[in-house]
Amino acid sequence: MDFIEACPALYWVPRHPVFDYHRVRLLRKGVADRLCGAAAALPEGIRLGIVEGWRPPAIQRQMHEETHRRLRAEHPEWSTHQLARGVNRFSAPMDQHAPPPHTTGGAVDLHLVDEDGRPLDFTSPYSLTDARGAPRRAKGLSPEARRNRKLLRQVLEDTGLTNYPSEWWHWSYGDQSWAYRGGHPHAIYGAVEAEGLDGIDLTLRLHQAPGF
Repeated sequence: MDFIEACPALYWVPRHPVFDYHRVRLLRKGVADRLCGAAAALPEGIRLGIVEGWRPPAIQRQMHEETHRRLRAEHPEWSTHQLARGVNRFSAPMDQHAPPPHTTGGAVDLHLVDEDGRPLDFTSPYSLTDARGAPRRAKGLSPEARRNRKLLRQVLEDTGLTNYPSEWWHWSYGDQSWAYRGGHPHAIYGAVEAEGLDGIDLTLRLHQAPGF
């Protein structure tokens, strides 16, 4: 479902911070309803900024390939095994039996924004794309970044969403990662193939300058 249409309190972030591609405002209803509940629990003047929900499998494949190219160039000393582990930490390969979270419609990337849509600080003193600031419990964060992460975590965990610890911005409900983290016997959602996107360019490009 279109989560902005279902819950206007949510804010659709104008662009992805790293990749340039056609994003769609779709999530499973169970996730959209939980995000709406979390948005209602935030202090006045603060909103949930949604960067990405459901991701077409074609985009997922390109993201995985691009991550592989980037890490191979940055770490030529890594073995094949090390490279695969590094890539899969940030981008899951397309697999119907264990589908990447975003392709199920059960995962969402998000942060907090002010009433004008400006993102709050979640990473200082690190830059937005510095991998050292990506883990939920990253060391050396500023007091403001820690406070904002705590607030985000509180409102989302209260709804049943769970966080991928290596990426503070990535939360999910109903996918296989949620099932694993929560000790559930199985996932609720599987991969969703692209429908109704005929004629839409699903080519992935890199922004020349990262950021929102």
